[in-house]
Amino acid sequence: MATITAADVNKLRTLTGAGMMDCKKALVEADGDFELAIENLRKKGQKVAANRSDRESTEGAAVAVVNADKTEGVAMTLNCETDFVGKNEGFVKLATDLANLALQYNTKEEFLAADFNGISVSEKLIEQTGVIGEKIEIASFEKLSGALIGSYVHSGKIAVLVALSANVAGADEAAKNVAMQAAAMNPIALNEGGVDADTIAKEIEIAKDQLRQEGKPEAMIENIAKGKLGRFFKDNTLVNQDYIKDGSMSVAAYVKSVDAGLTVTGFKRVALG
Repeated sequence: MATITAADVNKLRTLTGAGMMDCKKALVEADGDFELAIENLRKKGQKVAANRSDRESTEGAAVAVVNADKTEGVAMTLNCETDFVGKNEGFVKLATDLANLALQYNTKEEFLAADFNGISVSEKLIEQTGVIGEKIEIASFEKLSGALIGSYVHSGKIAVLVALSANVAGADEAAKNVAMQAAAMNPIALNEGGVDADTIAKEIEIAKDQLRQEGKPEAMIENIAKGKLGRFFKDNTLVNQDYIKDGSMSVAAYVKSVDAGLTVTGFKRVALG
């Protein structure tokens, strides 16, 4: 029987992120064999994951990270079952570490297959499911590129990335302010062109029904309904929304007040729940 030292336990904990007692138990069962101990921890995670596969994982941590050049960013949610786990410092760190790794990949599928300290991201999630005892998954994954990327995270529940057209003086603050706008107002698209045709058709029909109930003449309904669509775009597209810090201007106008040539070129928003 191998002697398991505190240093051995700490080494396995560093490698896997598992709890001290789980690491000690895994090393004892593996007779000090680190590779076997890691394999046992993963098997435990697979069993727990299978047992909890039908559970809802609506809590967790929403994170946003941006590369050093401020030209690419990742927003994602690492989901779990309870708010208690989601607020845990170690869980939030894991989410942030994973997001930083994700900057190297373009899709969620590539990211899940990527190496994370000797195992794939998918395997790491299974492992942590066994350690924590809750279903853990990356439910949302968004990547954004642009001339300047800014980010904002609200209470660990909502994460937003915003792309601006140029990295000019004041653009960093502007990008963060627009990201805060998107977090608070949850726009469905950047501008009118980003709203899908089905949504537009649905809004027109809703407007027509309201106008008929109000007794408006049928001959006028089509034009009035299209006019109401403008209000829908103003309320629901990011650049057309009233800027929350100054309702006298739109988001697009606010950005131009920072620099006349500056525009918002994209955004991504992820949220728990």
